[in-house]
Amino acid sequence: MKMPNNKTQLIALEVIRVLKTRFDNFPEGSQENRNAPFHEAFLNAFKNKIERYVDNTPFFISLASWLHGLNTTLGQSFFENVAHILSDGEKRTFKDCKYYENQEAVINEIITDLQNGSRKPNLYEENKAIFSVQSGELKGASNFTADVFIMDDEYIEAIELKSVRPNAGEMRGEKLKILKAKACLKLKYPDKDIRYFIGFPFDPFSDTPTGYNKERFMEHLVEFEKYFDPEEVLLAGELWDRLSGEENTMEMILSIINDIATPSFMEEFNFINEPENLLKDRERYLDILKRWHLYDEFEIASSYESLMARYSKVLNQAPFKQDGKYNFTRAYKLLRAITQN
Repeated sequence: MKMPNNKTQLIALEVIRVLKTRFDNFPEGSQENRNAPFHEAFLNAFKNKIERYVDNTPFFISLASWLHGLNTTLGQSFFENVAHILSDGEKRTFKDCKYYENQEAVINEIITDLQNGSRKPNLYEENKAIFSVQSGELKGASNFTADVFIMDDEYIEAIELKSVRPNAGEMRGEKLKILKAKACLKLKYPDKDIRYFIGFPFDPFSDTPTGYNKERFMEHLVEFEKYFDPEEVLLAGELWDRLSGEENTMEMILSIINDIATPSFMEEFNFINEPENLLKDRERYLDILKRWHLYDEFEIASSYESLMARYSKVLNQAPFKQDGKYNFTRAYKLLRAITQN
């Protein structure tokens, strides 16, 4: 099933934002790392290997820093924002959440048993143990944030999005957080089914971009199998399909990125970000908008002449801001004008 145009466009806008930001920060030379003595000293040991691929060590250091920035951007905003677009969910923080005091004893017992290996992770049994406690003294829980929070008439679904290589020793804390969060959510929404997953955007050990092997993936992460049941883990395409409710969602996301992330990105970005270029080369302008899945901009551009008569000031605003974010206010005014005509 084809992804709806509005969601495709929102994902495309996220891609454009990330690309524009990373282009603005791309190192054009080694000036930004003119003094990195410790890095360079350590890299001397790898000089023979590095020189087979790179002839400028300071630039290599700058590029490594830039790539780290891209990893951070993807992990902290892009994956989350795309997840929200696909699922119609949001990031939500819960403060002053409570659960039964007896549930804490149950949760601590589960964690202790998992830690010493006297029990294996079992999603069904853990939920049964936690949710069977329905009375007693209430206890305040630590604040927690669900990276993706989805509420339906019948269920609550939360997903913790993680790096594909989480820090060693992190798994116990993640499991404890999820167990307590489920207890809190069940008390807050007693009539709803509570689901809480840990999700990974891709499988770094896969031979193909969208493939995954959950068993192998879990074996590679330190203590992951010790604390998590495969049933509460969403990996690669499994995660993205769960969020969208459709198959092959990861393939569609990558297709959108590939349509936009070409070597001519900045040239094309600058071209469409000057609306008057529509008059200079209409065919090229519309082609970029169509290829980049910018359906609203395509509609605006197609109505350029009629809009120019009354909305020239708004029409001549740049579609994108300097930071690569879309000018939604401009688009809203122009699209509304089109529907009213």
